[in-house]
Amino acid sequence: MPLQPKPETFPAIRSALKFYQISAPITGVLLLALCGEMIMKYIFGLELELGGAYGFLAFVPEGSVKAVNLSTGLLIVHGWFYVVYLFADFRVWSLMRWNFLKFLWIALGGVVPFLSFYFERRIPREVKGYLAGRESELTAQSVESMQ
Repeated sequence: MPLQPKPETFPAIRSALKFYQISAPITGVLLLALCGEMIMKYIFGLELELGGAYGFLAFVPEGSVKAVNLSTGLLIVHGWFYVVYLFADFRVWSLMRWNFLKFLWIALGGVVPFLSFYFERRIPREVKGYLAGRESELTAQSVESMQ
């Protein structure tokens, strides 16, 4: 029988799930922006510049960025948000006491475009369904023991 979460961890699971639900779409949007930026850079040879000679925000030829290089900034921001996403994944995974492959599967959501949006819907549904079923089961057991 696989390990099950302890009833006293249910509030912590709900809290970790909320954090996951916030981090997943942020990471997904940043990943999509990063993919778009990579297409512009490696296919069209353009980088995103902020506050340069071409205006407030402009694509400029690769290597000619004189102001703030948003292409590099986007790489850094996505990298750090992916770390936050992994932490959120780890919290839900460890509290739910799932196997390690499930952790790795959810972790792919931060590196495969659109997958974080899928997991952001699927994981909460799975966790909330499990918690509701387990709580009703525990309530029924406590009612039986009182009789």
